[in-house]
Amino acid sequence: MMTFWFAMSMTTAAQAFCFNEAGAIYQIDPTLLKAIVQQESRLSAKAVNTNRDKRGRVLSVDDGLMQVNSTHIPRLQKMGVLRHPEDLLHQPCLNVKIGAWILAHHLRACGVNWACLGSYNAGFHPRHEKKRLHYAQQVYAHYWPVVSGDRRTP
Repeated sequence: MMTFWFAMSMTTAAQAFCFNEAGAIYQIDPTLLKAIVQQESRLSAKAVNTNRDKRGRVLSVDDGLMQVNSTHIPRLQKMGVLRHPEDLLHQPCLNVKIGAWILAHHLRACGVNWACLGSYNAGFHPRHEKKRLHYAQQVYAHYWPVVSGDRRTP
């Protein structure tokens, strides 16, 4: 029994380290990264989502904790960050760092604000403004109770 609890505490410490490290590298609040992970994957490192068009054709796939979209894979491989797309599912810390890197690019493009944060999920197209704001509200609902110390949903 003692071994189980020790292993669990190591996992929690390792998870905290991943968020803290990614946050430090990309100057993003680690609590915000955790809130995004809660919204994106419900904390499941093995989460996979297939994005399809109206005809059912696969457009892209989102993988892992931060639901990193497959459109980023060629660039990540060229940069030497990923060897295989499966790394997004098998290396949770790497997934968090890549998600933070993507988010940092978005925040540089449109500013540090909740609407821009929504572009992580909905992209930049003007017709997706409502979707961006809805996503930002969902992330905020995970974020605010932690940073405010109020565990009730706002």
